[in-house]
Amino acid sequence: MIEVEKWLHSRIGLNFRSGLGRMQRAVDLLGNPEQTYPIIHVTGTNGKGSTIAFMRELFVAHGKTVGTFTSPHIVSIHDRICINGAPVSDADFIRLADQVKTMEQELLETHDQLSFFELLTLIALLYFKEQEVDLVLLEVGIGGLLDTTNVVTGEIAVITSIGLDHQETLGDSLEAIAEQKAGIFKSGKSAVIANLAPEAQIVCQKVSEDLGVTLYQADRDFSFKSGNFSSSLEDLTQLKLGLEGAYQEENAALALQAFLLFMTQRGEKLNEEAIRCALKTTSWAGRLEAITEHIYLDGAHNLPALERLVEFIQGKNQQGYQPQILFGALKRKDYSGMLTYLTEHLPDADLYVTSFDYQGSLEEQDLSGYRIVSSYQEFIDTFEASAGEKDLLFVTGSLYFISEVRAYLVNV
Repeated sequence: MIEVEKWLHSRIGLNFRSGLGRMQRAVDLLGNPEQTYPIIHVTGTNGKGSTIAFMRELFVAHGKTVGTFTSPHIVSIHDRICINGAPVSDADFIRLADQVKTMEQELLETHDQLSFFELLTLIALLYFKEQEVDLVLLEVGIGGLLDTTNVVTGEIAVITSIGLDHQETLGDSLEAIAEQKAGIFKSGKSAVIANLAPEAQIVCQKVSEDLGVTLYQADRDFSFKSGNFSSSLEDLTQLKLGLEGAYQEENAALALQAFLLFMTQRGEKLNEEAIRCALKTTSWAGRLEAITEHIYLDGAHNLPALERLVEFIQGKNQQGYQPQILFGALKRKDYSGMLTYLTEHLPDADLYVTSFDYQGSLEEQDLSGYRIVSSYQEFIDTFEASAGEKDLLFVTGSLYFISEVRAYLVNV
């Protein structure tokens, strides 16, 4: 496995966003595994992972074998490729990687080498075919239109949110980013979208009209408020969610609508008790995850995600809790804007900034004016040892940081 991971990591940064021709040729050479199962294709600035987690549990509770492809991983690279929540095994990963390697020799006659994300996507598509899954929940890498995963035809496209992130790649306006996200809409299929900003909504409506896509929009065609879900497909009351944060109702709404749509399109029976249980037991590593009694991990890696985390922390403040924040991010992100936001909106919370073992993470010289923690491990250990009943620590920032902290806490 070490050899395969070295091979994959040698391709990081390669052929980034240079069109879909190479990827299309690759899936053709592999016999188009992506055409052997239905796909729900998921994009969005934030909320993709949680929405997929809710959908996975809903389908599994109805007896489905569900493949999921998500990124980045929190624990191990295997976590990106799962069936019913169970990661692909070493043996299967290595064997399928070898298949992709062999295919690439022929691909290289006409195209460049495959990138890290392309290789992982191909391994996933092959694995899901082999395992004869009933459906796949496929998360976009970045954007949609030009994303590696967009060689598939999703039966249902889902947009969880549209905010300003990855502007260097996707464009610097909500309209431009919406164009990229709506790029996963496929002719004659369905799409389920969040209640987006008006300018993003207009783009999605136009793309759906042009392609003959049936569009379902949150707070117009379905809604989830205070535990009650309402839709033309089903009404459900007093639902409980396994994921914390009021905003998870928005993700659950999208998941429920897409799930109900998929099932009704196929004339399949619904089990209300199974739906309730699935939503209540959903978990998602590193997303507002209570990893211990006093420590939450949340990969709020951009400003829109951070705003949601701050809302949650403010709620804890009102309940008499005393939150502290430990922040670690990558230099290429708008870390300055995120730190300013935390300072302005949580003035009473102690804020600490740290570095971590990932290339491009923040260093001391990037952080003048903030309290620096040289070792997050020692900081967390000290906090845990002295935490009172109402003390909380929110570890946030880059998902790579969250992954590292989580591994430390789970293995302590």
